[in-house]
Amino acid sequence: MMGYLSQLMRCNRWFFGGFLLFLLIGGVLLLLLQEGKEIFFFSDKRSYATDLFFRFFTNLGDGAIFVIALIILPFWRFRTAIVMFLLGLSVLITSSATKQIFSQPRPYRYFEERDLLDEITFVDGVRLAKGTTSFPSGHTMTGFAFYAFLALIIPRKKWMGLLLLLTAILVGVSRMYLVQHFLSDVYLGAITGVMLAIIFHYIHNHYFRQPWADRALLSKKAAMPEA
Repeated sequence: MMGYLSQLMRCNRWFFGGFLLFLLIGGVLLLLLQEGKEIFFFSDKRSYATDLFFRFFTNLGDGAIFVIALIILPFWRFRTAIVMFLLGLSVLITSSATKQIFSQPRPYRYFEERDLLDEITFVDGVRLAKGTTSFPSGHTMTGFAFYAFLALIIPRKKWMGLLLLLTAILVGVSRMYLVQHFLSDVYLGAITGVMLAIIFHYIHNHYFRQPWADRALLSKKAAMPEA
């Protein structure tokens, strides 16, 4: 398994290099910032344009992206569609289980208990979660699992890998901007999502190797070679 991980990181050094930088910066911020400071940071910088921007990117971490992928991927390779389905199911189970285990308050409840809600500018039209399902961020886990898996299987590893990583990061940032999660929620969601992507990339490349699984819908020929 270690040999597989080493080779995977060499082949996707742009993605993993960017991800490690993200973890380093995020880790430093977690050490330096008091919890909740990131919410106030974004609250002071709201505008109509940034509200639209982050509302768009938060939707790219919704579970619906797996549904869209499952409609498209059979036209590329059945095996990839099967593993994407299993990855989506795994993300759903992992996110739900960890939220129940940690049971941490969402930012709204956190600030409400401290009488600080009046100091936050909320985004119009965003329905805020108010329970104890904050840690980790499910949208971030979904985004990093989905876009990391795509980055690992596509043949173009450089700029596309960075673009997919940036998309996942913006999903995570959007959760803080919209006052749905703290940085710690996003940080763990990102790590868990990438770990799941790696596991299912291994499954993708070592299982379901029957000839039918390497074919695409409407084609009797094998799909394009492995990335």
